[in-house]
Amino acid sequence: MTDGRDDIDKNKIQPGSEAAEPTPESVTDDEALENEEADLEGEDAEEGDFDDEDGEYEDEEFDDEDVPRGQSISVLPPLPAMPEHPRCGFIALVGAPNAGKSTLLNAMIGSKVSIVSPKVQTTRTRVLGITIQGDAQMIFVDTPGIFKPKRRLDRAMVAAAWQGAEDADVIGVLYDVSRRSIDEDTRSIVARLKEQGREAILILNKIDLVKRDVLLGIADAFRQEGIFSDIFMVSAFTEDGVADLKQFLADRLPEGPWHFPEDQISDMPMRLLAAEITREKLFLQLHQELPYSATVETEVWEEFEDGSVKISQVIFVQRESQKAIVLGKGGQRIKALGSAARKELTEMLERRVHLILFVKVREGWVDDPERYSAWGLDFGAS
Repeated sequence: MTDGRDDIDKNKIQPGSEAAEPTPESVTDDEALENEEADLEGEDAEEGDFDDEDGEYEDEEFDDEDVPRGQSISVLPPLPAMPEHPRCGFIALVGAPNAGKSTLLNAMIGSKVSIVSPKVQTTRTRVLGITIQGDAQMIFVDTPGIFKPKRRLDRAMVAAAWQGAEDADVIGVLYDVSRRSIDEDTRSIVARLKEQGREAILILNKIDLVKRDVLLGIADAFRQEGIFSDIFMVSAFTEDGVADLKQFLADRLPEGPWHFPEDQISDMPMRLLAAEITREKLFLQLHQELPYSATVETEVWEEFEDGSVKISQVIFVQRESQKAIVLGKGGQRIKALGSAARKELTEMLERRVHLILFVKVREGWVDDPERYSAWGLDFGAS
């Protein structure tokens, strides 16, 4: 593919080369979750790093006594280096759950701004990722997966996804080609775009997981829908085809001044992004259902003169038995969660991080309007 556009026969998949078939994600069924809850229910944390009343974990790798108690440090962002003929616009990435939107967003930005896990519906709110390509400032809108909602939180997530699409200058519909046939959630997205009279580009993702003939068949099926001006084939994971897609999108944006400073890569506050990093570790380490019953909030963010930062977060679950699962036997699981989160936060912030985690029960948090407001979701979405 020379320019990444609709000429799908010039794909980067070379003739004669075939990627390995995808392996299905292993999931733990509800019975296994109930058994672990039964095994751990009532079990207290035993290590010195834990307080069994609040489920507290304090990072062992940070010597709190060495931290100087200074004032918070505030640095103003630099003014944008505006080009002579700037372009700027919003690009919405929409698709069914687990289509790879967050992975593609991170690849486009060149830095992690949205959390990723193999589980569906990891993204709960609209995430802006900002990058510069030539004279264009590209503002990507990573949205929650669009699916048939069943709960209040589901409805709010889907409403946020469609709001992001309606406000965008360009819509990119992502599809996971390893699914082989077009799923109902994706068909619903295409049907709604048709109703709105919106044109979109199609981004076929995970091309490293299917054979060429399957890929071309999927592309042809989407082409017949009549709403896609261009078709791209990419692997967000390997970044194959991402550069061509990024340049194409930059060229499509309207002329206008940049909305953000040149070095800003997201509009998400660091407190919220830090909480999202910890929630990602919950998705990666816990059962299929439990992560959906948990949320993470950053309660304290304290910076010191030596550049280090102390972060206190609360993991809220809905039942006492779920609290025991997050803590793990002897507190081993929350230790692993805290260590993984601290390591990534240290790399992201490029500074020393002291992370303190608490696990608390908050029944019915999924019906708390304040939580929705913090995520930028509409509590009353229908």
